[in-house]
Amino acid sequence: GSAKGHRLKVPKGLRTRPMLEKVRASLFAVLEGYLGSISGRVLDLYAGSGALGIEALSRGAEWADFVEINAGACRLIRENLEHTRLSERAHVYQAEVRAFLHRMHEGTTYDIIFFDPPYADPLAEKVLAELAGRPLLHEGTLVAVHHAVRPALSESYGPLRCLERRRLGDSVLSIYGMPAWWKEEGPSP
Repeated sequence: GSAKGHRLKVPKGLRTRPMLEKVRASLFAVLEGYLGSISGRVLDLYAGSGALGIEALSRGAEWADFVEINAGACRLIRENLEHTRLSERAHVYQAEVRAFLHRMHEGTTYDIIFFDPPYADPLAEKVLAELAGRPLLHEGTLVAVHHAVRPALSESYGPLRCLERRRLGDSVLSIYGMPAWWKEEGPSP
């Protein structure tokens, strides 16, 4: 994308686990298989360095919202957005993900939602279920979840159904979508 070759700063510490480059490449290949190209609005939950949202912007997304509770990580996301010259198409929210989901204003929907919680987060599955019940989704929304192999995620959360799972070493990419969209059209060949 437009930010190719830019090295992003990553937060230091054990709570932030940046997605490996090969996993990120696999994720975007899967998303492009469903969507044809990356576009629309993106929500990057548990944003860390902001790498997922920034890559989506770099590949053609019009807007990205980043949600991260750690103030230092939010500062790094803003720096990474400036460094990649994408800050005019993004907003960083310093907030706990559940609080953000409950206060989002009506009418804002996203085309792609990245959900990459810390592996040790015992509430991750509950937050995913809450996300499925929020008005942030529309029939074309894809939710990309990066998670540990165990415990396995459910096949569905509210209106979201698992479209695909890919195991990549000690992690899994699970792609969720709305049934009316994927049953009728399915992924692009």
